[in-house]
Amino acid sequence: MPYYRQVGDVPRKRHTQFRKPDGSLYAEELMGVEGFSSDASLLYHRHIPPAIVSSEVFDAPQYDRRTNHPLKPRHFRTHKLDGAGGSPDPVLGRQHLLANADVRISYVVATEPSPLYRNAIGDECVYVESGEAVVETVFGALMVSSGDYVVLPTSTTHRWVPRGELRLLVTEASGHIRPPKRYLSSKGQFLEHAPYCERDIRGPADPLTVDGEDVEVLVQHRGSGTATAWTRYVYAHHPFDVVGWDGCLYPHAFSIHDFEPITGRLHQPPPVHQTFEGPNFVICSFVPRLFDYHPEGIPAPYNHANVDSDEVIFYTGGDFMSRKGAGIEQGSISLHPSGFTHGPQPGSVEASIGKERTDELAVMVDTFRPLDLSGPALACEDASYAWTWAGRSVDPSADSTTG
Repeated sequence: MPYYRQVGDVPRKRHTQFRKPDGSLYAEELMGVEGFSSDASLLYHRHIPPAIVSSEVFDAPQYDRRTNHPLKPRHFRTHKLDGAGGSPDPVLGRQHLLANADVRISYVVATEPSPLYRNAIGDECVYVESGEAVVETVFGALMVSSGDYVVLPTSTTHRWVPRGELRLLVTEASGHIRPPKRYLSSKGQFLEHAPYCERDIRGPADPLTVDGEDVEVLVQHRGSGTATAWTRYVYAHHPFDVVGWDGCLYPHAFSIHDFEPITGRLHQPPPVHQTFEGPNFVICSFVPRLFDYHPEGIPAPYNHANVDSDEVIFYTGGDFMSRKGAGIEQGSISLHPSGFTHGPQPGSVEASIGKERTDELAVMVDTFRPLDLSGPALACEDASYAWTWAGRSVDPSADSTTG
């Protein structure tokens, strides 16, 4: 995070004695990234945080992956996954859709609280398509709702508590997710041209302390080679025992509705929509905005070739005019891979001329290495999508689901 925050009680000087009412010391924890040479926070626990009483292998859901071969654009209808998977919680119920060595994209419909969990591989950016939840964390709680991005730093112990049905798009990184560097000063402050700023970011406001002994926490961590593994720890005391913390590393929420779009006389390129960056990927927000105001401008995007990236767009509200006639609906995900030139559906360009604004709402993830397909994606695929630019409904020469 680019700015400092203090929550709860902390001593005046770091790494000094900080005592409980009974005279014993609180346990200080420094949580930092990049070898403690970048953002960090200091947390003060009632109990020592390394105290585990058991550690065992946990068998989390696994999904096969296959290459996008033959190469073609894809359309996944995520709402067709309703009821899929063996768990209705926001962690174990995730349906893996797309992945490479840098990032994994999942979709989940949840109604039950998740277990206590932390991802020790990388940050997570979770977009709330619909519903409300409390995200309980070792730093405190966040109330989140439709339109919120929730960024959870690596190794943050947390759990999701839905309030009714909750629909989430989950982006798991192999490293850290941050605001784009070009939005920040050399000191880390958001600059005037940035489409959002510190005032738009919500962090925990109060500590969250919970009593309990022999508490289970699931940890996703690095396995052999590029594989991931899961371990179930049992802690002697509940990890939510922090009485105060301060620093620049903490979970936070940002609403897509607070993203201020950058517009111009002519059609603006995708980087103006960028919201976050991660290792070898970016996350962008498409929000309601005024169209181009050149008298001969064409609001619809031009055809474009993703020569360096796979483009994933999650359609989460409004009317996405460039995809009209392609079967795109609420909860759809399109995949336009590197090596495929794509653009507006037939008729969209002419129909956009003279329009003053768009009410679309979408989240885009551009990855700089190819994405593989997982079983749940293929299970909800609209097999006719690739042929819609040619006005066809089906490819009679190939099985659309084989890799």
